[in-house]
Amino acid sequence: MDRYPSPAVSRSNTTPWGVTMPRPARTISELTTTTVGAVRALDSYVHENSAAWAHLEELVRKANVKRSSLTAEELDELLVGYQRTSAQLSHVRATYADQPLTARLTRTVADARAAIYGGQARSGGAIRQFFSAVFPASVWIARKQILLSAAALLIPWAVAAVWIANSPDAVEAFAPPALREAYLNNDFEAYYSSSPAAEFSTQVFTNNIRVSFLAFVAGIAWAVPTIALLAYNGASIGVAAGLFHDAGQATKFWGLILPHGLLEISAIIVAGGAGLRLGWSLVVPGDLSRTKSLVNEAQRSVSIVMGLVLVFILAGLIEGFVTPSSLPTEARISIGAAAFLAFWAYVVSYGPAAVAEGHTGRFGDVDR
Repeated sequence: MDRYPSPAVSRSNTTPWGVTMPRPARTISELTTTTVGAVRALDSYVHENSAAWAHLEELVRKANVKRSSLTAEELDELLVGYQRTSAQLSHVRATYADQPLTARLTRTVADARAAIYGGQARSGGAIRQFFSAVFPASVWIARKQILLSAAALLIPWAVAAVWIANSPDAVEAFAPPALREAYLNNDFEAYYSSSPAAEFSTQVFTNNIRVSFLAFVAGIAWAVPTIALLAYNGASIGVAAGLFHDAGQATKFWGLILPHGLLEISAIIVAGGAGLRLGWSLVVPGDLSRTKSLVNEAQRSVSIVMGLVLVFILAGLIEGFVTPSSLPTEARISIGAAAFLAFWAYVVSYGPAAVAEGHTGRFGDVDR
């Protein structure tokens, strides 16, 4: 049988001169198999991680609306999710080269980074938010207890003042005539000049913080010690007022008390209100356990006490520099009245608005 010569076939892709020749193109079947495998691998990767990506995106949205709404666990999840997704983005770019997925993960990582590190960069915003929303909201929410606190201080003040001013026996029982005369004519006024103004302001500030802290913390004991502390301080001031009125020196008394006292006593009353609210959270915890109710209310009370620090600083400055000054009585009282009105105007202006925006007044509301 005749045989036809077969063409020479080489399985090598290298010429006799060592030049590598290109391999024949893959068949359509090979290309299809490779493409399907890559698509399946990508689909599997997306299916495996899509829930985690969606959760991270939800945490970012939640943080952007209100960072304080994230629990401590969610904050940890936000950070871990950001780190994990950043690594996955690099993997997707190198392995799959899928543009839609790359774009999604790039956006998610950028948003998560802004939610985490952008908030840290805006620490000044946290201070502004505290004084524009959290603190006034905490005071406004506690307004009923603040009114009770005011009554606990002012009623004993008024009773003691009226009693001393109208009862010679009460005046005599307070102290011998010589001591009363020294107190009225020298000691009471000299107290405000007993130290250099700056040093005296610091002493006053420290004392006011101590009193307000006691009024606040005492609320833990069912609010009874808070009421007793407020009543004692009110009665003490009332006794002094009664003595000066009885001696016909009422103008002197009010000229020394009102410049700083209007703001200082307001702050003590607010601190007392925080203490009463703390105690009330134990009496009526609602649907929460007493421990949980106390913790929730303590966060709001801490906001009040922290905000009052600035108020006490201002009151201390007035008491150290204005009260003992040579300014006319009317001018000194006007300065005190202006500070008093400014504080309450601030609370009434910002408090209701902050509450309407959803601020609870708790210290955890600070989210930037």
